[in-house]
Amino acid sequence: MHTYLSHLECSWCGASYNADRLWNVCPACDRPLLARYDLAAANMGFSTEMLRDRPPTLWRYAEMLPVRDPTYRLTLGEGYTPLLRLERLGAELGMTALYAKDESMNPTASFKARGLCMAVSRAAELGARALAIPSAGNAGSALAAYAARAGLPAHIFLPSDAPPIFVAEMRALGAEVTRVDGLITDCAQYVRAGAAEGRWFDVSTLREPYRVEGKKTMGYELAEQFGWVLPDVIIYPTGGGTGIVGMWKAFEEMEALGWIGPERPRMVSVQSAGCAPIVRAFEAGRETAEPWQNAMTIADGLRVPSAIGDFLILRALRDSSGTAIAVPDEEILDALREIGRTEGLLVAPEAAATVAALRRLRADGWIQRDERVVLFLTGSGLKYAHLLREA
Repeated sequence: MHTYLSHLECSWCGASYNADRLWNVCPACDRPLLARYDLAAANMGFSTEMLRDRPPTLWRYAEMLPVRDPTYRLTLGEGYTPLLRLERLGAELGMTALYAKDESMNPTASFKARGLCMAVSRAAELGARALAIPSAGNAGSALAAYAARAGLPAHIFLPSDAPPIFVAEMRALGAEVTRVDGLITDCAQYVRAGAAEGRWFDVSTLREPYRVEGKKTMGYELAEQFGWVLPDVIIYPTGGGTGIVGMWKAFEEMEALGWIGPERPRMVSVQSAGCAPIVRAFEAGRETAEPWQNAMTIADGLRVPSAIGDFLILRALRDSSGTAIAVPDEEILDALREIGRTEGLLVAPEAAATVAALRRLRADGWIQRDERVVLFLTGSGLKYAHLLREA
């Protein structure tokens, strides 16, 4: 299970860099770097048949992941999460083929485990001595877990109004936690300042090349679980947007491997009405998104006023003939109740936002009755007791 990793490429200016040293963003333009693979060689040497007897973790796709030395492939059992048929909710919405990818089954109960598993594994392999991240909650928890697994110090900066359960979780996992008055963008300033001083390596969203590689495994899994035929629509809650960027990258890679055809799902980015920079940019036809002022929402993971990967998210939406939609917090809470009542799933507010978006898209006729639609339920509701009282 060797990797076909070849180099890093800037997603904006196209510059190439050596993949075997630590990088954050492109030195030339300060944009995200993406891992590239020798797809011609992988097409000849990596097949779907090779997956048959592999363990059900994201490392089953190791050839298309960046860690070279298997001893650095950290695992807590992440990936290969359930793909659930939502028959009762689908019936209420007049749909025949509604599914959910339940990412709450990952370690630390969210999809963030995928990205931080990969980022920490590769950072450790390349010699990082300490790691830091700004977080709204779940990403910090995942970093704490995987840094502990790697034996590396973790420094986490999160808004002072983040739910206390996250702070307790991070500290129980051995991380140093600093609470900051402000938003995740304010937390990021502390992380970047410390990285510039050489105190730690910054593993912020899309500010290093490998979190997106962990997230892209959602796309590989979805294709495998559907028998290598992608769904018609993917609805995804979007803060930093790494999941959309990663899955879109996975689809391109799988087509080059000969595993899927050129057909793509229509990608839907869901944001909160209280913080919707991607939706605003999409509706305005812009290539990048302006920062959102006075961001406020109960869905902490969607409270990201500015995303460095904005142009990559917007490209995926437009190239797929997808869309972007903002839903108010009241509809998110209603959706949280609805999916719980109909399907027995207790989800995070970010995940519930996909249900609220689906209801609107069905009412508008943008999604048809018989289309195969996948909601990404990115985290568990168990860490949101303060919202559950309201719901």
